[in-house]
Amino acid sequence: MPLPHNNELRRPILKLLSDGQLWRKSQLIEPLAQHFNLNEDERNAEYPSGNGNIFADKISWVLSYHALTGLLLRPKRGVYQISELGKAYAVKSDAEIVAFVKEQMALRNKDTKTENFDEVEPNLDPREQLEQSFRIIRQAVYDEILETIISKTANAFEKLVIDLLKHMGYGGKVEKSAIVTKQSRDGGIDGEIREDVLGLGRIFIQAKRYQHHETIGRPAIQTFAGAINPQDKGVFITTARYSKDALEYAQNRSSPRLVLIDGQQLAEYIYHYGLGMQTEQIFSIKKLDSDFWDEMPDDMQKGK
Repeated sequence: MPLPHNNELRRPILKLLSDGQLWRKSQLIEPLAQHFNLNEDERNAEYPSGNGNIFADKISWVLSYHALTGLLLRPKRGVYQISELGKAYAVKSDAEIVAFVKEQMALRNKDTKTENFDEVEPNLDPREQLEQSFRIIRQAVYDEILETIISKTANAFEKLVIDLLKHMGYGGKVEKSAIVTKQSRDGGIDGEIREDVLGLGRIFIQAKRYQHHETIGRPAIQTFAGAINPQDKGVFITTARYSKDALEYAQNRSSPRLVLIDGQQLAEYIYHYGLGMQTEQIFSIKKLDSDFWDEMPDDMQKGK
């Protein structure tokens, strides 16, 4: 039989995890293959590019979205456990589970320019479908980046944002340009980057590791600004969001100059600069080299 669609995997996965135990993806492959009566060729089928098992990849996607929507917990990387919400949905219909996941993903992404979680518009041409699929995959990675960050310690997050800014080119070649620090006067200064050898230019950093749905308001940004000298700069980085007042306050200040980076932007920067990332797959699309082919004489008899 054909491989199941991702939506057909959602309820069986919740059913398997309803025992409350810790599961890894590798432990789910065999019982799910039996559930769908897949033969050996079907369960071992790989993408034409040779980069990955199709059935295992489908399971990975469903696990990821179930975790992002609260149906599953991720006690640690690569390990899943059903939540109380997941237990409630395990006894519902496929349609109800799919509707819930779609609704939750839409809520998560309402402030970002993303497509529906795993749906590609069929009326697009092949190149447009490929580009849309890439955007969907990339947003899923952004979400996974944030979930992973939130699972780490606050100190690890502070070090991460320092590393990210260095990857982005701040601090240049200045030796020991970046430090993680806690200042007693601070209002939450977690790090500092020297932009030059003499330390005449400094960027102060505050990092707040909150749940993605939380909002940071203007008072927190005002407190941070008050801890910075007017000639310096400040970068406030969070896994959450900022209120409209907080954004307007930062945009209207010139002394000190403030930059606010929210969770979506943070994930995008980490992805773009390759911090803690690795390339999984590359698609190479070729087209004819017109210069090469135009040098060959045409057969003038053709088309007569």
